[in-house]
Amino acid sequence: MTKISLTAVAFAALIAAPLAAQVAVDADGNGSFSLEELQAAFPDLSAEAFAQIDTNEDGSADLVEVQAAKEAGILPAAG
Repeated sequence: MTKISLTAVAFAALIAAPLAAQVAVDADGNGSFSLEELQAAFPDLSAEAFAQIDTNEDGSADLVEVQAAKEAGILPAAG
């Protein structure tokens, strides 16, 4: 690899690490996020805040609910 390529890879790794902490992962692959899955990305998320995110009260948060929570400031927006 060239010196520029190595620098670019190192820079990308430094930027990606903090952002990775704010990416929720659907660990069980069911298409929605449980409290535990969101807490893995947002450790300070409380059960009360999760209840605000879960607007249809089905016990999980889908992508629409998560996006709405970010827009409402309940979850921090990545970036």
